[in-house]
Amino acid sequence: MERGSRESFTRMGTLGIEEECFVVDERGRPTSGTDTLVYEHEPPAILDERLDHELFKCVIETQTPLIERPSDAESALLEVRNALVEHARRHGYGIAAAGLHPLARWRELEHAEKSRYRSQLDRIQYPQHRNTTAGVHVHVGVDDADKAVWIANELRWFVPIMLALSVNSPFWNGFDTGLQSARAKLFEGLPNTGMPTYFEDFEAFDRFERRMIETGSIEDRGELWYDVRPHTGHGTVEVRTPDGQADSDIVMAFVEYTHALVTDLAAAYEDGESAHEHRRELLDENKWRAIRHGHEAHFIDRDLEGTVSLGEVVERECDRLDIEGIREVYERESGATQQRRLLSNGGVDALCESLLLESP
Repeated sequence: MERGSRESFTRMGTLGIEEECFVVDERGRPTSGTDTLVYEHEPPAILDERLDHELFKCVIETQTPLIERPSDAESALLEVRNALVEHARRHGYGIAAAGLHPLARWRELEHAEKSRYRSQLDRIQYPQHRNTTAGVHVHVGVDDADKAVWIANELRWFVPIMLALSVNSPFWNGFDTGLQSARAKLFEGLPNTGMPTYFEDFEAFDRFERRMIETGSIEDRGELWYDVRPHTGHGTVEVRTPDGQADSDIVMAFVEYTHALVTDLAAAYEDGESAHEHRRELLDENKWRAIRHGHEAHFIDRDLEGTVSLGEVVERECDRLDIEGIREVYERESGATQQRRLLSNGGVDALCESLLLESP
């Protein structure tokens, strides 16, 4: 079984962005289209070996090429997005993005036939059969394996902050869940998801990854679906927590924030700062607050003394890291609030239209 290694961690600060999106018909409703787009027609060159389907035939994934400089991230993301939208349009489809498509009814949609997913459906059963989720994953290169594990440990407190800012999935299977990110809660129904535990160093993480494979708990390292993880194949720290987004500016805010956090934490590691060995249960509470309340969430603070509002965290982080994107995301209407407003005022057609990626 292919596994990553310590030697994968060689470069600091590179970026990679993965987006999961929905293939939709002319009315913006989810439809089976990935066989056509992934297998039956050659995609644009930028998408060669960077286009794949997910569990359902209505969910498609893209990856950017390796991004050497953060200043190139936006152009790389837009080039991939535009190529996907054009490729889909050429074959009669649209592309939409959200944490969950509000009209995706899992019992009525087709699962992919790829052997990996068929194996997961057989092994996991109901939780995977209903998994119509779509998210944004950001990879940041780290030049040392132990440093990567330390950074991933520290990032656990920040994961709920990103989720609260990204909430964009109030509806699942056609009804309002009362949550701001139903995707996050739904995905936690799968094994090996949610908030990871604390790992002492790379050896401890490597031992865990190896044991999970050797005991048949997972088929490959990619099935460790935690909200943040050291990626032992790419040599990155991967943040997997935000809901999918139609607006590329929101995606770029999370890319900027993730890169700034990883860079800052790398410096803290090199300076010998002590780790925050937070209990997973307290971090789970913060994640629940993000899932339930979104932009209105208050969190147990990083020192575990008292609580802090999302707005206070955003101001603190923007000032501390000299970034602006997440402040702009916080100041605008959340995706979940926007979806509810559009459904109430304009109906399902207006809601579906709002989730479409813009044509180039």
